[in-house]
Amino acid sequence: MENDEIEIILVEDNPNDAELTIRALKKSHFANKILHLKDGAEAIDFIFAEGAYAGRDTNHKPRAILLDLKMPKVDGIEVLRRLKADESTRAIPVVVLTSSNEDPDVATCYELGVNSYIVKPVGFENFIQAVSNLGLYWLLLNRPPNR
Repeated sequence: MENDEIEIILVEDNPNDAELTIRALKKSHFANKILHLKDGAEAIDFIFAEGAYAGRDTNHKPRAILLDLKMPKVDGIEVLRRLKADESTRAIPVVVLTSSNEDPDVATCYELGVNSYIVKPVGFENFIQAVSNLGLYWLLLNRPPNR
């Protein structure tokens, strides 16, 4: 997938949750151009053109990043910290989509500049509906800044 085609970056280590999220977005026709990154380290490498993604054109930004918190290697809070601390990535909308309902996680994410924090619904239908609503808002209703 070409870098300039990516609309959504999904950073999710759980393959089942990743598959459900991608299916829900595609079923709702909100995003055909999704890049699934399997952990925080891979996300940082891709976003900042490091490691395996060195040389990638960083001028093409995704319309949104869906970010899990509890991941191996680098957790979602550190990914969020890096994204919001860098002027070139600060404006990319980041939606935390996680199973963590812990108040310290919620507070930390908002202090770091997350755009939205959503706890993954438990049931299949509720999960699909929540992801569809995310797509509706972040890809159709939200107006990002001109880049």
